[in-house]
Amino acid sequence: MREIVFDTETTGLDPVTGDRLVEIGCIELVNRFPTGNVFHRYINPERDMPEGAFRVHGLSIEFLKDKPKFAEVVEDLVTFIGNDASLIAHNAMFDLGFLNAELKRANREQVNRDRLIDTLMLARRKHPGGSNKLDDLCVRYKIDNSRRTKHGALLDAELLAEVYLELIGARQASFGLAEAASAGTVARGMGGTILLRPQPLPPRVSAEELAAHQAFIATLGDSALWLNYRSA
Repeated sequence: MREIVFDTETTGLDPVTGDRLVEIGCIELVNRFPTGNVFHRYINPERDMPEGAFRVHGLSIEFLKDKPKFAEVVEDLVTFIGNDASLIAHNAMFDLGFLNAELKRANREQVNRDRLIDTLMLARRKHPGGSNKLDDLCVRYKIDNSRRTKHGALLDAELLAEVYLELIGARQASFGLAEAASAGTVARGMGGTILLRPQPLPPRVSAEELAAHQAFIATLGDSALWLNYRSA
């Protein structure tokens, strides 16, 4: 199962009024594990940078003016996110709105909202009444966000990937399984994963009882079904 955790930085809050993407960062997960495969681009928005937006992410027009335009990175982006991977974001409709506005401007197919997983909604369901900002969720789950002095798309996507795994319980489950496997306590059966005891339980049948049982089996003849289990 392939999933993409992503985040964007923009010139403002509304693509309808002319705000544009200035950065996008994507992290690939396969079966809920980060693969190390990422997509990250700074983008020339072809417009000015409002002071309020600059204070949020620190990306100036001077820094962005020699970066590629969205139309120049769209092919690589579309290839990376693919056609069917779930797209995971915090307040996902905000990021999708900007992404689709840029895709429309580049005459490319827009992303269906059915692909979205909104970690803000997941957090609100799991922690009703609490603060569910990304920084606060990092504190809640003891995720190191000390590098996050300003918003940045790739760093935020990396942090969000960890938060997402905590929200769905995948990080604890995978770590527990890894620890069990390293200790040699995991077996595979028809029903799935089976955790084995580190030390077998002592037998409950005494040597005298076992000898009496074997003597009884001997009286049943050569066709007795018990003979099939004698070795066991």
